[in-house]
Amino acid sequence: MVVGGVLALALGLLTAIFGVMFAAVQGDMKRLLAYSSIENIGLLLVGIGLTIIFHVYGKDALAALSLTATLYHSLNHAFFKSLLFIGTGSILHSTGERNMGRLGGLIHRMPWAAALMLVGVLSISGLPPFNGFVSEWLLLQAFLLSPGLPNSYINMLIPVAAAVIALAAALAAYVMVKFYGIIFLGQPREQALEHAHDAGIWERIGLSWLALGCVALGLAPVFVIQQLDLVTQMLVGQGLGNPVGGWLFLTPVDTERASYSPVYFLLAMLGVMLVTALTVHRFYHGRLRRGPAWDCGFPAQTARMQDTAEGFGQPIRRIFEPFFKIESGLPSAFDTHPRYHGCSEDRFWFALYLPIKSITEKLSSWAALLQHGRIHLYLSYTFVTLVVLLAFV
Repeated sequence: MVVGGVLALALGLLTAIFGVMFAAVQGDMKRLLAYSSIENIGLLLVGIGLTIIFHVYGKDALAALSLTATLYHSLNHAFFKSLLFIGTGSILHSTGERNMGRLGGLIHRMPWAAALMLVGVLSISGLPPFNGFVSEWLLLQAFLLSPGLPNSYINMLIPVAAAVIALAAALAAYVMVKFYGIIFLGQPREQALEHAHDAGIWERIGLSWLALGCVALGLAPVFVIQQLDLVTQMLVGQGLGNPVGGWLFLTPVDTERASYSPVYFLLAMLGVMLVTALTVHRFYHGRLRRGPAWDCGFPAQTARMQDTAEGFGQPIRRIFEPFFKIESGLPSAFDTHPRYHGCSEDRFWFALYLPIKSITEKLSSWAALLQHGRIHLYLSYTFVTLVVLLAFV
């Protein structure tokens, strides 16, 4: 059992890093979200592996904690990833584009979609007080609160795994900054975006209830965990519960080690914003001067000078270059309309999935030889099959 837990933990870490690494270099918004799903599935596998390890060594309290984090993250992912996928569908319906390099400035044309998708972006980035923070915080607490296990190799693996989880979370936030910034901020990169329209009423309803779910799961984690305890008690014999902190405080183990109150965190944020607004209002004397934004000394800026999806992912492409199958094209110095082309492909796609696809198509073509659409041939097949069966009987 321990070997299975370690294997699940290792595969989860590799999957999480693989997914977020490829998400960072994508130019297609749906492919970016798909690779982001791979990263989140890796986190779920990490939680499952950690649960198995703790349960085998009799650490059922920590097993309940890691399993609760896994189940909570699965629920969170259903909300914020559905929100983002539906939002990208709304963008595709409005603009006809899924390539982020041809978008930009949509916050002015699609304010409803931009506001609601911002909730999903903040949630998947693991920022409080949204739901993504709760599950990722619980998973990290399971790593940080783990005692010395009677296995030196696992004791060395757990701190490394915690560092990898932190790296994956940071890269996931980086990916979402790219996703939201390239699509909604800046200037429109294509003239056709001037005709983009906001999400319709039914699209807004579909996005709104998912956004409210992200907020509710972030602000009321204790109520959700009390329901998840029914599952953890059945699987590991113990639930997380929250008898110490009440509904305001989420305490994975006890208040002396760690606790988190999303409501107080939200109130503190609103308090800082209110104090800032009152301070500005108190010392503001009505003097107002408007002017153009600083243009870095070059006033003739265009949308082509903005950071692109490819440029945003360039640092990740450089760092993890051996893992990508990179195709790029550089313009010559004499091109009147220079264009740079870059494409980062998945090596597994060419080494594993394309061969499987070719074999499947070849087997299908062979099977098609038996189907001629003639009834007498099908009757012949039936007759031959009956003769063979009778011969063996």
